Amino acid sequence: MNKKVSLIIQARMGSARLPGKSMLDLAGVPLIGRILERVKRVQKVNEIVLAIPNTSENNILGDIGREYSVTVFAGSENDLLERYSQAALTSKACFVVRLPADNATPEPSEIDRIIEHHLSLGRPGFSSNLAPINNSGYPDGIGAEIFDFSLLSEARARNPNHSMKEHIHLNFFDYSTQTAVDEKWCPVSTVPCPSEFSRPDLILDINTQAQYEFMRELYLYLYPKNQEFHITDIIKWYDHVYKVSCDEVSKATNLIKHG
Repeated sequence: MNKKVSLIIQARMGSARLPGKSMLDLAGVPLIGRILERVKRVQKVNEIVLAIPNTSENNILGDIGREYSVTVFAGSENDLLERYSQAALTSKACFVVRLPADNATPEPSEIDRIIEHHLSLGRPGFSSNLAPINNSGYPDGIGAEIFDFSLLSEARARNPNHSMKEHIHLNFFDYSTQTAVDEKWCPVSTVPCPSEFSRPDLILDINTQAQYEFMRELYLYLYPKNQEFHITDIIKWYDHVYKVSCDEVSKATNLIKHG
């Protein structure tokens, strides 16, 4: 019986909010390379697939994927549901792990944990430890979603609207309203965030220039010290280095204003 788990990363050069963000430099390597570097440490996946649009401007992402020895699939640029479905079909996946390419610090151990949780349920459904689900406490940007390929195939047949084709999770769960699309068809599940890194205040994805600058500082500080830095290392850096530095800058600015 097929139990293959495929981790599929969606990436493109044409981001509306931050064009070309997949190629932004993080300590000498593009964002997409850093993501691939981290997810290759996930133990419970059988194949990693980089799903990119089949346009010439995205060829550079495919080249990087091959450099990291992951499978590259090129599909529809505007219909992400179709791209994911075809990538999963080509991979012969039974279970699909979805990871957005703006999550700059995916945590391998937590991705393994949501996979193990989902497989233990013994029924089709959708599981996630992305930050917004049920106020889990997770920092934004370290987790993933996993769902059964059979449900992905069925989602395509349910005549999804444009938003559902662009945002895979909307076929199963709406984070903004915390509601399942159809609990009977696709039960939704999560796992509690470990208390040692329950920090919903932390945003560790990249959608804006300011978020990129933050992440660039994080990588420049942590990566040379430990290439496999953990979420707990990020929290220590944020609380004891980054925030302290920001407070000092703020104090200096206030002194200048009121000097």
